[in-house]
Amino acid sequence: MADISKKLGISKKTLYQFVSDKKELVFKGMTLCLEEEKEVLAKVSLNCENAIDELIGFTRFVNSRLGDLHPSVIYDIQKYHPDSWAIMQDHKQNFVRNSILENTKRGIKEGVYRENLNPEIVTSLYMLMMDGFFEAEQTFGKDVKLEDLHLEMIRYHVRGVANDAGITLLKETLNKKENNHLKLD
Repeated sequence: MADISKKLGISKKTLYQFVSDKKELVFKGMTLCLEEEKEVLAKVSLNCENAIDELIGFTRFVNSRLGDLHPSVIYDIQKYHPDSWAIMQDHKQNFVRNSILENTKRGIKEGVYRENLNPEIVTSLYMLMMDGFFEAEQTFGKDVKLEDLHLEMIRYHVRGVANDAGITLLKETLNKKENNHLKLD
């Protein structure tokens, strides 16, 4: 708490006016991050022309968050902050799952994803990849960059669900300036 108050330029006494301890601080921070994610991704969904654009928009946002996150942070939250881990897991199992399910249905309806997909199974497979993502340090080692792992996961997912029209659309979407860094094609 001393390090946090120092970084914020406030006294520990002032910090303790807002939170009772580090666990509450982590919980409030996690809650704030997840609410912001819901708001941003809802806007992405509303402003995208198609399911491919939506998935790329999700990826762009998530990767912007992952750039500074070391895999050990996930482990620490899981081990030392079970309440924060629980809301993160709930967010993943409800919000993320529903977002991927709706994206899959949208892509099939728009004719950019394969029509023989089972949206429930595809979503469950995606969620299994997400579970592995949360164990990245144990699986891939301490030096794995989460944004690189996420891009590989998305690349794998998009190539698995998109049909030829979707792949063409993916390439067009990735040629846009704001998506050049993603390198998903």
